[in-house]
Amino acid sequence: MADQDLVEDGSVAPRGARGGADHAASAAPTRATTHDSPSPSAGAEPTRGAEPSPGLANGPLSRRRVLGTAGATGLALGVAGGAAGYAAGSASSSSSSSSEKVTPLSSLGAGEVRFHVKHQPGITTPLQARGHLVAFDLAAGAGRKEAAALLRRWSDTARRLMAGEPAAQDDTDIALDAGPSSLTVTFGFGHSFFARTGLEKQRPESLDPLPDFSSDQLDRTRSNGDLWVQIGADDALVAFHALRAIQKDAGGAARVRWQMNGFNRSPGATAHPMTARNLMGQVDGTRNPKPTESDFDERIFVPESASPSTSGDPAWMANGSYAVVRRIRMLLDDWEQLSVKEQEGVIGRRKSDGAPLSGGTKATETTAMDLEKTDAQGNLLVPINAHARITRPDQNGGAAMLRRPFSFHDGIDAKGVPDAGLLFVCWQADPLRGFVTVQRKLDRGDALSKFIRHESSGLFAVPGGAAEGEYVGQGLLEG
Repeated sequence: MADQDLVEDGSVAPRGARGGADHAASAAPTRATTHDSPSPSAGAEPTRGAEPSPGLANGPLSRRRVLGTAGATGLALGVAGGAAGYAAGSASSSSSSSSEKVTPLSSLGAGEVRFHVKHQPGITTPLQARGHLVAFDLAAGAGRKEAAALLRRWSDTARRLMAGEPAAQDDTDIALDAGPSSLTVTFGFGHSFFARTGLEKQRPESLDPLPDFSSDQLDRTRSNGDLWVQIGADDALVAFHALRAIQKDAGGAARVRWQMNGFNRSPGATAHPMTARNLMGQVDGTRNPKPTESDFDERIFVPESASPSTSGDPAWMANGSYAVVRRIRMLLDDWEQLSVKEQEGVIGRRKSDGAPLSGGTKATETTAMDLEKTDAQGNLLVPINAHARITRPDQNGGAAMLRRPFSFHDGIDAKGVPDAGLLFVCWQADPLRGFVTVQRKLDRGDALSKFIRHESSGLFAVPGGAAEGEYVGQGLLEG
C-alpha cells in the first residue's frame, strides 16, 4: 500500500437527466476533476458533451423514454410516499432490452468513459465506487483462435455497456434503467496465456513471474490466470451487470479462475474531492504519480514505439501497461488496538488529514515530507521504518507506480474477525522497476507489515486501447 496519490483523468462526461425517484431530493454532484487531470497528451480519455434529454419532440416514446418521463413526473410531484418511484421501478422490471441509451437523473449515473482510447480505460480513470476483479483460464482445447474470438466478444460488450447500451446478446436487464455510471472494463494477459495459445515468442520479458516476498502467504488458486478483467463503476448494479455479461461471453472458451469484489467511497460523499481512505482509516494515495508530471507516461505506460530492441516490450504492448494485483488482508483487530499516535507512527502521516508528521501543525496532505527532521530529543519525526518513508520514489531509485485499489470485505469469521483489506492494483511501464523494487524495500522493514498479509497475487500485461473497429489484444492475436 504505497504512499501515492490517486489520479483523476477527467474522462467522465454528463449525459443528461435520469428518470426515477431514488435521486429525487437532489442530483448527486458531478464527479470533480482537479488540476491532476491529464491533458490529451498524457493519455486522458476524451470526454463527451451533454446530450439533450429525450422527449416527445424526438419522436415516439420508447419504453426507456417512458421510464425517464415517469421519473421526471415523480420529481415534479415530490414523489410523496414514494409511489411514483415504485411505479417507475415496476415499469422497468417488465421492460425488455432496448438499444436506446438511458438518460439518468443524476451526474453520478450519467458519467461515461470512452472505450476506444489510447490507453485502456480503468487505468487513469478516477476511483469508482464499485469494482470486480476476475481472472479466467482458457478451457481445455481452446487456443489462439478461441482467444481471439473471446476478446472480440468482450471488447464489443465492454464498448456497449460503457456507452450505457445493453449487451448485444441475451442482456440480463440488470442495469436496464441506469446510465453508464462511469463503467470501465479493462483486459489483460497473464504469463500462462502465451503458452496456451502458442504465442510464447510474443510474451514480454516484463511478464516474468514476480519473485517471492517474505510477507507472502499466497493462495495459488486465487492468483495469476490466463486472462484478467477489471470492472469498475459508480453503481453496484451497473458493475455487476458488466461482470455477468463478461462471464456469459466467456462461454465454453474460458472458465473463471478467481473473482474478487471491491468498493470505494462514492463520488460526492465528501464536501470536496479528496484522496480516498482505506479500511484502516488512513488517507491512502497521497504520492501517486500525476499525469501533469513530465515523466508520467514514461513511468506508467509502455512507449508508443515499443519494440523488443528498444524497450524490451513487443510492439503489441505499445501504449499498454503492466498491472500487479494483490489481495492484501488487513489485520484490523490488531491495528485498532494501537493508539492514533501509534498508527500515525507506522504510516508517517497524520490520520486526520494525511499531512506528514514532519510538517508541523499547519501542514497539509501535500506538504513535502522532511525525512531528516527530528524532535527535541533528536528522534526522527517520520520514523525510519514508516510506510510513507519507505515507499517514496526518492528512496527507491525513482521507482513509481500508479495505485488504483479497491477495498474489500468478505465477511466475518466465527471468531468475529473481519476478512477485509485492500484489492491492491498498481500500474507501471516496468513491474521490475515499479512494484518489485518497492515491495523488496518494504519486505526489509516496513512497520506496516505486521498489520497486513498478502494473500493472492497476479501480474498481467495490459495492451493499449483498441482503435475504432478493433478489439483489445488484436495486435497480439492477429499480428
